[in-house]
Parts: sequence; C-alpha cells; structure tokens
Amino acid sequence: MSLCANRRLQFARQGRRQSQDRLAAGSKWADFGLVFTTRKGTPLGARDVVLDFKSVLEDAKLPSTIRFHDLRHSAASLLLAQGVQMRVVMELLGHSTIKLTAGTYSHVFPEVMRDAANARDKALNSM
Repeated sequence: MSLCANRRLQFARQGRRQSQDRLAAGSKWADFGLVFTTRKGTPLGARDVVLDFKSVLEDAKLPSTIRFHDLRHSAASLLLAQGVQMRVVMELLGHSTIKLTAGTYSHVFPEVMRDAANARDKALNSM
C-alpha cells in the first residue's frame, strides 16, 4: 500500500516505540509480526481498541455514538467525494467486487455527478 510521507513518519515512530517495548519485555516478547501490539507484542484486543477509540472521541469532544467501523465508511465516502476512482476505493477497502463498493457508497454519487457536470460546464464555457 502506498503511504504519504506523514504516515511513513508515524509508522516509523510506532516502530521505535515497539522496539522500546520489545527491549523492556525481553524474553516475554511475543513476535507476531504486527505493527500495533500490546507492550508484550501480543495482538491488541478488540475491547482495548474500542476503549482507546472512545477515549479519543471524548478528548475530541465528538459523540460517543461514533463506532470504530464508521471510520472506514467515512474514509471511503471522503475519497469518492474527492474524485478518487471507485476501483481504487474498492481495493483499499478490500471489497471483492466493484458492485459491492458502488452499492454501499451510492449516496456519494449525486455530489460527484454534480461536481463532474460543473467541471464539464466550466471547461466548455472557457472555450
């Protein structure tokens, strides 16, 4: 997966944190080859991820009704609204067919179609 420079820096920071955790855990470190782990290298539990996410929501003064999975839908909708091709969004989400992606995110299409029509009109009017 392609990552922007900011994400590469964040992953590098996470790698340094994990290296420190690995040293502190010593022989108790469980190497699963994961990027995000507990301080002992084991996979994060779903409950812990949700609790951390709820804490982030609270700190940001966002509604506690937002689910972790909602981030996926928000990201896909934003990408489509920005003109990212449906096929690219499909692959990022790991959907098996474009039909699944198109059906799930059809609510974004009216805005995208309006923007496309405006761009076409602008191009034609500038001739």
